[in-house]
Amino acid sequence: MKQTFHPRCLAVLVLVFSISSFAASSQTYLSESALAEILERGAPILGFDDGCSKSVPTCDWMAKIPDNTKLVHMNLPGTHDTATWNYTQETQDALLGYTGVIPEAKFFQCQEHSIFQMLNGGIRVFDLRFAWNPGNQTIGFYHAQALLAPTTRVEDVFFGLYSWLDKHPTETLLVSLNHESGTGTPNNPELQEHLYNIFNSELAKRYWLQTNGTLGTLQESRGKIILLQRFNYDMLPPAMSARIGIHLEPGQWTDNGANITLIYNQAKIQIAYIEDYYEIGLPQGSGAALNIKWKLNATFAHLQDAATLHPDQLYISFASSEHNDDVPPEYPRIMALGNGTDVPGVNQQLLPWLRERKGQKFGIIMLDFFDSVPGLVEAVIGM
Repeated sequence: MKQTFHPRCLAVLVLVFSISSFAASSQTYLSESALAEILERGAPILGFDDGCSKSVPTCDWMAKIPDNTKLVHMNLPGTHDTATWNYTQETQDALLGYTGVIPEAKFFQCQEHSIFQMLNGGIRVFDLRFAWNPGNQTIGFYHAQALLAPTTRVEDVFFGLYSWLDKHPTETLLVSLNHESGTGTPNNPELQEHLYNIFNSELAKRYWLQTNGTLGTLQESRGKIILLQRFNYDMLPPAMSARIGIHLEPGQWTDNGANITLIYNQAKIQIAYIEDYYEIGLPQGSGAALNIKWKLNATFAHLQDAATLHPDQLYISFASSEHNDDVPPEYPRIMALGNGTDVPGVNQQLLPWLRERKGQKFGIIMLDFFDSVPGLVEAVIGM
């Protein structure tokens, strides 16, 4: 029998449907507006996500890697001092009231493209340095004394990573967080508790891999972020004991070390071998060519070890460096890209070295000015 509705009942149904549709659309609008506001606040560090063409192989390059691949066996391109991409002299001058007079911006800038551009360009490891923003209410980003964006919060940048992963669920990100001392802001229990609460929120549990103390397979971590914890929770009460990611104890991370051995899981004998020879100590007047050669010697030696020694351990090599005290100074751009005339930088010389050894394991390679030498990221990945 055909079912009919009284006109008054039909009107009620239409009204209910309209209200439900309006509520759903309003909720969608509000959530999209909230995300847009967060991303806008994070833009000085995140930049803007202009999307990525499917013809660009670096957008979703992990999609072609087998699920059972261990992360410690992969070659992962990263960026050193990731958040400095937008730090120009104009930025520094505008923030003079917060920082006072500090060295020129060129001594702090290590990148020139945004985090979203890095993500679409194939970067999967991010080096972020944090401390309290002015006012000690929100946590932001620094490079040494340089305050990078006084209103951007770590939560804003994390939201940006979440939004990108929603569009690229085959990918895995590693985020190294290191407390930046020398900023004039306190490293106190409130700072540690703030970070702890971020990582233990329901939203974070959806996006941050909750495994602690070990690195597993790509399948386990697709669509997730892994924390490389370069800070301590040594001021928290015992009840705040939840931990994620791997703890790279800052006290064991030798400053300016060319060959650091850091045990991050004693029970499973899991070790990080790290090259972080960033400040070349040659006498003043040594010049760009010799400083770059010394840096390359340390990086090449460590990458060769990654290819031949300890195949199941984590290797992290920083191709970034400076000799700011030289006369004239070799700030990060000169070390990475050369002097613009007759001396090629680390990145130009690293590219053919990697191409000649395609197929070997190198682990994580952290770059300055990651895309200024075309093909370098692809060479790290082995594409």
